[in-house]
Amino acid sequence: MTSTHLVTGAGSGIGAGLAERLLERGDEVVALARSDSRAHDLRADLPGATVLVADLADAAGLGSLSGQLPDALDSVVHAAGVVDLGPVADLSAATWIEQLTVNLVAPAVLTRLALPALRATGGTVVFVNSGAGLTARPTWSAYAASKHGLRALADSLRAEELQHGVRVTSVFPGRTATPMQAKVHEQEGKDYDAEQWIQPATVVDLILRVLDLSADATIPEVVISPV
Repeated sequence: MTSTHLVTGAGSGIGAGLAERLLERGDEVVALARSDSRAHDLRADLPGATVLVADLADAAGLGSLSGQLPDALDSVVHAAGVVDLGPVADLSAATWIEQLTVNLVAPAVLTRLALPALRATGGTVVFVNSGAGLTARPTWSAYAASKHGLRALADSLRAEELQHGVRVTSVFPGRTATPMQAKVHEQEGKDYDAEQWIQPATVVDLILRVLDLSADATIPEVVISPV
């Protein structure tokens, strides 16, 4: 039987790699694009995927997805995220709001919308978190706060949905060779060498293990670090 997966962040990095692998093995993928023009590009990049337009930076507007989501979802994988580093003394309110909205509020709202479809299959929710969701370092306050909150969201959801058969996993990758990591290095003023970090395909392999886990077990959290 074909499985159906809702994937955010499918335009690049871990989300793109996951969407490609799911499509290659014959699963159905529903991806989100922040605009009509981006949706056009995403449909070209992911032939066979269903692409819906929804801007995660406008969490209140995600209600427009009601009626567009499938009736049954085997998973929702939250792989989208934004990062903007800086000391607390310099971060603007807009910077805080953007990261908290995209990285935390939007996943909460989107999960709520998808819960009926997840309950129908006993599906899995995967939150792609970050090492910053475990430890907050200097200049990472806003991003780390959003990811610490994402862990709390996952913990509460896991306990609430146990009765409905929905499993919830938080994945905490260390630095991974994605466009976001290149941006982080630029903000840190450091040279970027993708070969030094976890490859996106490695994280994708781990997420697929979580999605394909037999029904007799669950993986609440998993941490993956570069060597």
